[in-house]
Amino acid sequence: MLSQLARAADEAAPVVRQFYELRLYHLRRGPKTQLFDRFYRDAAIPALNRAGIANVGVFTVSVGPDNPTMYVLLAHPSLHSLAATHLRLSEDAEFQKAGAEYMNAPATDPAYVRVESTLMVAFEGMPKLEAPSFEGGGNSRLFELRTYESHSLKANEKKIEMFNRGEITLFRHAGFRPVFFGQTMVGTRLPNLTYMLASENPGARDKGWSAFMADPEWEKLRSMPGYSDSEIVCNITNVLLRPTAYSQI
Repeated sequence: MLSQLARAADEAAPVVRQFYELRLYHLRRGPKTQLFDRFYRDAAIPALNRAGIANVGVFTVSVGPDNPTMYVLLAHPSLHSLAATHLRLSEDAEFQKAGAEYMNAPATDPAYVRVESTLMVAFEGMPKLEAPSFEGGGNSRLFELRTYESHSLKANEKKIEMFNRGEITLFRHAGFRPVFFGQTMVGTRLPNLTYMLASENPGARDKGWSAFMADPEWEKLRSMPGYSDSEIVCNITNVLLRPTAYSQI
């Protein structure tokens, strides 16, 4: 009886979902890309880790628009963490010293062109970020960042339901390593969702998509009433990324 009550309590307990901040840095070609690397490698990532943010992902664009651009992925346990982290960094003397060259760049020679930021909440079907690991270190790792826009919030939530109901599992079966799935709370082109898949190399990515598209369970899922792309997705953006040598993802 006690075990049944415990199981029922576990099933009733709310899923604790992370919040993701995805930053997009637009840079200028030349030495500013090296300045960005030094800042995140030597100052930002160590300070974020000290503030309790683990697995900071930093990626370069392999295939996508607006080069040079860099993506930074941060996973927060709560919205409070998001606000508190900014405050902790401002009070971190070691961070301020290590990042001085970047943060004190003059207006005549700025460190970056602009920064865009998106705030997301994790899906219930994958409530926390998963940092993938590959045999041999995965030097050829490829990350795929996909954003699905919908014509309405209802359609957006229906697509998220589709992921939670089976699509995330199908990605795993196809050989992908899902990193995160997030519904955008604050950002552009709302409503939308964004997710990231990791592959050991480009060949593994191609093999994964072939397996995914050929899976009869995928055909069954996408044919269910209300789940067709024409009903719930109006635009898809896809960017291929490479992790930097110092990225923790």
